[in-house]
Amino acid sequence: MERHKSIGIFDSGVGGLSIAEAINELLPEENLVYFADIGFSPYGNKSTKIIKKRSKEIVKFLISQNCKLVVVACNTATVNSISNLRAETSIPIIGVEPAIKPAALQSKTGIIGVLATKQTIASRSFQNLRDKYSEKVSIKTKACPKFVTLVESLNHNSEQARTTAEQYIQPLLSQNCDQIVLGCTHFSFLKTTIENIVGLNVNIIDTAVPVAKEVKNKLQSNNLENTENTKGIVEFWVSGNSAQASESINELWEKDVKASSIQQITPT
Repeated sequence: MERHKSIGIFDSGVGGLSIAEAINELLPEENLVYFADIGFSPYGNKSTKIIKKRSKEIVKFLISQNCKLVVVACNTATVNSISNLRAETSIPIIGVEPAIKPAALQSKTGIIGVLATKQTIASRSFQNLRDKYSEKVSIKTKACPKFVTLVESLNHNSEQARTTAEQYIQPLLSQNCDQIVLGCTHFSFLKTTIENIVGLNVNIIDTAVPVAKEVKNKLQSNNLENTENTKGIVEFWVSGNSAQASESINELWEKDVKASSIQQITPT
């Protein structure tokens, strides 16, 4: 039955585990298949053409793994490939984008900051999103390439992470931003570090829980939710070094799991 199929989730690396964790908590009965494209990470410095190609191949793989819905748990992949994926795929595709709308609605200073990858900030999709709310608020952006590396290397709670975060965030705070949007799923794992820097007067907006709720809504509207009262199975796949990936996934997932490596999808 379609309802018993899995939810596919992919990211350039382990950052999308923040989305997977939120989905697993909200929908514990659902089976999940997580794909980390570690062998090709990061996406933030890749061309739109390459990201579209990678995303298409990964979605094809997830469908071959019996997935009924796919979450593009990567802001960079979403803004560059979501339209093509939806046009070429029969199953529901859910993406993530920087949460500018709630930030704009909640801002009291009228100035919000967005932390993202260089690719996301430069994308047409992000520019369209920015233009949509630019009359309501002033939107300041900051590319944070070192954040992805810190998470992938499991240094997201280190003193280096704090120093790097201060360098990225202080320019936004000096411009009176009262909302900071985490525009990359990797950045969720730096949320505590960022909160310690910005203090109580600045709100941090993450997208993990809203995306999980959208997955639930999409499953219900398409009659795809798993109605059995059993604990779902979570599988992990990677491109690249599976042993190294398993270590990172274990740390961030906070459970002992083993990632399987797939050779068919290899760095282009």
